[in-house]
Amino acid sequence: TAMIAAYGQNGNGKEALTLFRQMQLEGVKPNKITFIAVLDACGSLTDGRESHAAIVNGGFEADVVVGTALVNMYGKCLKPEDAKTVFDNMPQQNVFSYTAMITAYAHNGHLKDARAVFDKIPQRDAVSWTAMITAYSQNGHGKEALELFRQMRLEGLKPNKITFIAALDACTSLAAIAMGREIHAAVVNRGLETDAVVGTALVNMYGKCGIPEESRILFYKMPQRDVVSWTAM
Repeated sequence: TAMIAAYGQNGNGKEALTLFRQMQLEGVKPNKITFIAVLDACGSLTDGRESHAAIVNGGFEADVVVGTALVNMYGKCLKPEDAKTVFDNMPQQNVFSYTAMITAYAHNGHLKDARAVFDKIPQRDAVSWTAMITAYSQNGHGKEALELFRQMRLEGLKPNKITFIAALDACTSLAAIAMGREIHAAVVNRGLETDAVVGTALVNMYGKCGIPEESRILFYKMPQRDVVSWTAM
């Protein structure tokens, strides 16, 4: 399992799946961690369906963590309807499985379905809010992303760095400089201004909103600059 996970986490999905098949041929029974690693390594629907069949045979389909990994896999393989079937058949869902379903729909451009799932979550946390905000932002619905960002803060949840990046990207697409400055102030309050990824999103936002001097100030305040931040500048 450790070796399969190592291959998968380092972008060697083919090798991970080959090792998984070898493991089965040698009569070693996979556990839930093995299946999660294998699903993460799946690069095609064929691989995913093969792994799903092995999960059913191993009796792990009802496990909420394995089920969530299946939802992620089908979403990644452009099969949101299969992701929804797995999701609906789970004996119980948690905030992670709901978030995986939102992401699966969003990855395939089904934003209304993603929002319907989001609205059904009994107790939403920062991760689920961020998934929906990111879904809107990445699919060209900046206005909806910013409305949800405001609502999240009104409900007392603290945005994380991914939330801020999605909200700043939404500001960039709308050239919404007033909201961008408001988000910048929230970023400073959270102590994230020096984060390389958040800083780059700020540089990009100010530049696209026609304030390059602000971009320049932020760029040179960044403790570390990488190729992405230089490109944004």
